[in-house]
Amino acid sequence: MDRIRSLTALIAVVETGSFVAAAQRMHSSKAAVSRYVQELETYLGVRLLQRSTRRIALTEAGRDYYQRTRQILSDLDDADSAIGANNSRLIGHIRINAPLSFGTRYLAPLWAEFMERHPAITLDIELTDRRIDLLEEGFDLAIRIGNLADSSLVSRRLADSHAVICAAPAYIEKYGLPDTPEALSQHQVISFSYLPTGDVWHFQSASGETRTVTLKPRMHTNNGETIRAVVMAGQGIAMQPIFEICGDLQEGRLVTILPDWYGPTFGIHAVYPSRKHLSLKVKILIDYLAEKLAGTEWQAPAK
Repeated sequence: MDRIRSLTALIAVVETGSFVAAAQRMHSSKAAVSRYVQELETYLGVRLLQRSTRRIALTEAGRDYYQRTRQILSDLDDADSAIGANNSRLIGHIRINAPLSFGTRYLAPLWAEFMERHPAITLDIELTDRRIDLLEEGFDLAIRIGNLADSSLVSRRLADSHAVICAAPAYIEKYGLPDTPEALSQHQVISFSYLPTGDVWHFQSASGETRTVTLKPRMHTNNGETIRAVVMAGQGIAMQPIFEICGDLQEGRLVTILPDWYGPTFGIHAVYPSRKHLSLKVKILIDYLAEKLAGTEWQAPAK
């Protein structure tokens, strides 16, 4: 049995969710990947995967074995990279999670240059606004926006942003402007499902006064682009991160409302599991993202 190949196959199946996708990642066949995993299970004398026609899941023994062996293979990549460090040849695979809109708009243009700099590194990038468990789901790195509550993760701040209240000119013409945060309760609010505070919005004025408003949104969605589309169509008011809509504000497709009140300010972070050490390839990637996003400012037009 090729032990390394079998471990690589197991990890690929777990992280891609299927033998077909794992075979594509490994540039192999489905039958070969299945054989590698079966040989590993026979060698260990324990079932690692529960297979059904609908899904593949780790057994309890498989979950522990997966996490341990994934770290071992990551360490092996680091050892290979350390040998190649003198000629800048980093080796390995990095699995990354990022929010959908931010990942599409601001991270997607960065990956090609990173791949050109490090041709022996392969990337697996998943975009979702769902809060994932890095260890359970096998991610090396995640980009998270907002407050970080998970103390088991280590983070590095890459950039800062803030939220603004916005609407389309067509909405304002039809429904008018709220003049206080409390007046938002009389308007059609479009809300982000994963907002940490739910339907409770917090505001602060330039003088330091704070307000908290509980709303009953007309619509909830877990996707920022959906919010943007509905608001630009004149169907509601939203609290959006400035990076989502700065172009729309500059071009006049959207306008900020309640200019004397500010939504929350938050950081954009790279987060990774708190393991015994940070993988060299992941450190290099974080440094690269920090380099590209350093000093980024998303501004609304001056009033």
